[in-house]
Amino acid sequence: MKGDCALKQQMIPLPYGKETIELSLQQHYILDVLKSDNEKRAEPFLNESDIVRKALEAPIGSPTLKKMVKSDETVCIIISDITRAWQRMHVFLPELIRELSDAGIPDHQITFVCATGSHRNITDEEAKILLGEELSSRFRFYNHDCHDADNLKYMGTTSFGTKVLVNRTVMEHNHIIITGGIVFHDLAGWGGGKKSILPGICGYKTIMENHSLSLGDRPGDGIHECVRCGSVEGNRLNADMEEAAQMVNPSFMLNVIVNSDGRIGAAVAGNYLEAFEEGKRLLDQTDRVSIDVLADMAVVSAGGYPKDINLYQSTKALSSAKEAVKKGKVILLLCQCPEGVGHPEVRNLLEAFDTHVEREEEMRRAFTVSKFAGFLVSQIAEDYQVYCVTELEPMLLEKLGIRVYRNMEDALEAIAKEHGDNLTTYVIPSGSNLLPSLNG
Repeated sequence: MKGDCALKQQMIPLPYGKETIELSLQQHYILDVLKSDNEKRAEPFLNESDIVRKALEAPIGSPTLKKMVKSDETVCIIISDITRAWQRMHVFLPELIRELSDAGIPDHQITFVCATGSHRNITDEEAKILLGEELSSRFRFYNHDCHDADNLKYMGTTSFGTKVLVNRTVMEHNHIIITGGIVFHDLAGWGGGKKSILPGICGYKTIMENHSLSLGDRPGDGIHECVRCGSVEGNRLNADMEEAAQMVNPSFMLNVIVNSDGRIGAAVAGNYLEAFEEGKRLLDQTDRVSIDVLADMAVVSAGGYPKDINLYQSTKALSSAKEAVKKGKVILLLCQCPEGVGHPEVRNLLEAFDTHVEREEEMRRAFTVSKFAGFLVSQIAEDYQVYCVTELEPMLLEKLGIRVYRNMEDALEAIAKEHGDNLTTYVIPSGSNLLPSLNG
């Protein structure tokens, strides 16, 4: 019976860049294909704009924008950068602008700021993609610059010792509205919400001080055990972000949750704390997938472009996959990475040091967010047998012990040769926004 089942092949499409790769595995050994349960989203028959509009009309813990803002007040809308284009800002921002227009706010009193954090600036063409043609031509838009000391305002120091420096121009507005998408995040537990503030519009030193809280207390500890996807208990980095956000105290939040098909499936609006808690609950309901056992292998796609635009972004899929696999077993990651590693500091950390211990020493000497992305890959490569289908140059990842392949067939052949062809397997088509959770 086992032999008969093992002969059956299952073809599973996995996103890779802007294309799809067909995965062929023996059906008998696939424990499950882990996907978001989009059917649990509230009111699935509403279109995307209707979902956003309904959230704006019934905000959580807050009056509506029409009741909140006055016609002579200025508004700053904070948006994410091009690596978060999957949020479909061009869909939800017009609804937000419609609310402000109905409240009597003219265009010239509204400014868009891209919360780049420590990422690169987005281009004018990318701004058109994020805002849409109409909004990008109507409104003022600029990138936050975390290195522009003259445009940073000191807001105070958190209980963790982080000096909070925030974009001064943003703070000059009467109202700050943060926008984004709620996903699982390997540092903050959940992305979205307060992350528009820190790291989004904070100074470089503030971002680094905050993110350095991700390391354990002692050299050799690596990443702190409480810093992980889908958890904030004991997460000092998350608590530090919350304190910084409280100093800024944004007036309003609009965040979306995107389905596995890439469309907005839910939205929350209102008080940035209360609405975000509801958003976390909705995300857990659909994107936290329960599993009964850990597998021998996980085959995970970052989710295609732009989620696999570079290695920096693709680390989210590795964080997801490791939650479904036995320690020391196999992870096969699909990430095209047309823009390479994503930041020179990622490359420098991986190239300049020969061991994981040396990389941790460098992190403690001079922590940066970009270095952390490389360190996370190094940590997972220490704990698991990682294979990768990618366009990245092999030498860079192979230094970490990651085996690199240009196609799925060669990767699977290598895995079978080294580990056998009877590995119990989970397949995760969109690892960047899904979290396996072991029952019990």
